[in-house]
Amino acid sequence: MIGIPSTFKISLRALRANKMRSALTMLGIIIGVGAVITMLAVGTGARERISAQMASIGSNLLIVMPGSSTSGGIRMGSGTQSTLTQDDAEAIARECPAVSDVAPTFNGVAQVVYGNQNWSTGVIGTTPGILPVRDWSLSSGRVFTEQDVRNATKVCLLGQTVVDNLFGNADPVGQIIRIKKIPFMVIGVLAPKGQTDRGQDQDDTIFVPLTTAQKKIFGTPFVGMVRSITVKAKSADDLAAAEEQINELLSQRHRIGPRQEKDFTVRNLTQMMEAREQATQVMGLLLAAIASVSLLVGGIGIMNIMLVSVTERTREIGIRMSVGAKTWDIRLQFIIEALTLSLIGGVIGIILGISGSKILSALVGWATVVSPLSVLMSFSFSGLVGLFFGFYPAYKASLLNPIDALHYE
Repeated sequence: MIGIPSTFKISLRALRANKMRSALTMLGIIIGVGAVITMLAVGTGARERISAQMASIGSNLLIVMPGSSTSGGIRMGSGTQSTLTQDDAEAIARECPAVSDVAPTFNGVAQVVYGNQNWSTGVIGTTPGILPVRDWSLSSGRVFTEQDVRNATKVCLLGQTVVDNLFGNADPVGQIIRIKKIPFMVIGVLAPKGQTDRGQDQDDTIFVPLTTAQKKIFGTPFVGMVRSITVKAKSADDLAAAEEQINELLSQRHRIGPRQEKDFTVRNLTQMMEAREQATQVMGLLLAAIASVSLLVGGIGIMNIMLVSVTERTREIGIRMSVGAKTWDIRLQFIIEALTLSLIGGVIGIILGISGSKILSALVGWATVVSPLSVLMSFSFSGLVGLFFGFYPAYKASLLNPIDALHYE
């Protein structure tokens, strides 16, 4: 029996003898492996981006929105009716066992001025609970207290985008800014959060005590009104229980019967983001599956060329058999040739796929992540394609009759 290294050398020599044909045969494998790696990189990048956005928004989140209003028979969207109050938020924190933190919010847009700099940004009136609810921390300073909320103190926390536009590299803590011409002391700076999944800059914001926003900045139709209530469940397993408890509690507080339409809506932000992540994962796998068709086409090309090669080298096979080559030697030679074609194509495809991912990320701005697992899977699959589609030509070659092969023209 001829050794595998010798068989490998013979296979390489046979492939070098037909360079153009070998290159064209590998093309399907190259395109297939490259496409699979690129599509998996796009899918993984999108999934990681959504995971990062979920982390930036906060975990285990529910948001309670006020109900919709009706005018002239036309129903407006959710949040157009003022039905939530600060007391509702306090009741949720007090009476819902599955809830860990609650933060009512009253928001609007205002012009902010510091010295000769000004900036239009979102101002959110809230309570100290907003930081644990949103998993947000401070990069400097301190958070306002419940005492500040009770006294409607004119203090604020600035997002990093606001700091950059008003203060540049200067420290804003302890400085006085004007929100709608009302002086506020900056007591802290929020740690950077980045953008949401919709491209909204989370750092372009200012937090002030809830009552300060209600009484001194925006005003309210009635005392204690809030525009939304953000709720953090104790854990992911408690999300469903927290949602049910909030629905029951607010229905009781608002005197809503079983058959009446609710004047509030509870949205599960975590489930929405997880659904998007799963959809992105499925889409990435679907794209990779479509791209893998190229691998199968490449495998068919390998089998076709190997069958042609068997026909062309019939006399060579006969000579090898006549000098002692066994059936397994002939079979192994053609299997190694097919495997070599697919593996070389796989290596080139890996280089093409990684390069394509980086180019796609640079030109289009898509987040791409090439994982070692996707590279290993693509390379292994290309090898399996070579083995699978190379077996039949090798099997056919090994069954040739030596005498007939020697007389083949």
